[in-house]
Amino acid sequence: MKLSASTRAFLQQEIKQRDLPDEFIQTVEQWYFPLAQSLVEKKGTGSLVVSFNGSQGSGKSTLTAFLRLILIHHFGMNTVEISIDDFYLTRRQRKQLASEVHPLLITRGVPGTHDVELAVNTIRDLQNCSADHPCLIPGFNKAVDDRADRSAWRRQTQSADLILFEGWCNHAPVQSEAELIGPVNQLEREEDGQGVWRRYANEQLKVYHQKLFCLAESLVFLQVPSFEKVYEWRGLQEQKLRRQSGHTGQVMSDQQLRRFIEHYERITRSCLKVLPQQADVVLKLGDDHQITARLDRASDGG
Repeated sequence: MKLSASTRAFLQQEIKQRDLPDEFIQTVEQWYFPLAQSLVEKKGTGSLVVSFNGSQGSGKSTLTAFLRLILIHHFGMNTVEISIDDFYLTRRQRKQLASEVHPLLITRGVPGTHDVELAVNTIRDLQNCSADHPCLIPGFNKAVDDRADRSAWRRQTQSADLILFEGWCNHAPVQSEAELIGPVNQLEREEDGQGVWRRYANEQLKVYHQKLFCLAESLVFLQVPSFEKVYEWRGLQEQKLRRQSGHTGQVMSDQQLRRFIEHYERITRSCLKVLPQQADVVLKLGDDHQITARLDRASDGG
């Protein structure tokens, strides 16, 4: 099966709007479309929740965005794309955590800085909503570092056939006490010397597995070549943001970016070590950021 001509034309327009190179359509056809087809084949009678994990800068948001468009326009599947970023705690809630638990919890991202109940309830609602009982999808305004006003939340009036749920820490493995002892970078060494912050995040990760991650029936993992590529690729995102914004007011410097990424280094490294053996689908990325291979756990006998 190939992309229909109308869907291909629509995706080419989307590629232009996203300022992606024209040849990106080849990635869509070679890798994204077959993945979309396999998700359609996997879907049963109810909503299929698919989780996507990938480090910062890996391209998971682009992947899920194009999968959604393919699933809607080619396969006629009502598909909703959500991110774990949609469910950050409010700034006031994180300030309270920073005061009561550890100052590093003011920075959004690590387990413990999301509203898990809101995420769970939203996914449940998306599986059952209708015109008579619409549901809302929360959003987060990163420009002001706070949850978006409810009036800006997305409205859904039809139950979803597929829910694409992406997040950098989705299904991240819980670490042992021995793994938590030593710091992995300067941030942990200088600002979490006693390990309070990383232990709190690890304990919260258990809750994420018990309540949230278990809702997904399939896991797709974008595997970067190494953690060092996270700095390089996330830096490219900042450069793109700088070009688009036309000023540097809300763009991080290299030093700020490094400290920011260090918040996520421990869990990202853990994901790179463990998830290739656990994910249902692994998309391996080369040094040039292009997908080089797809590994399916079922076909490998896993």
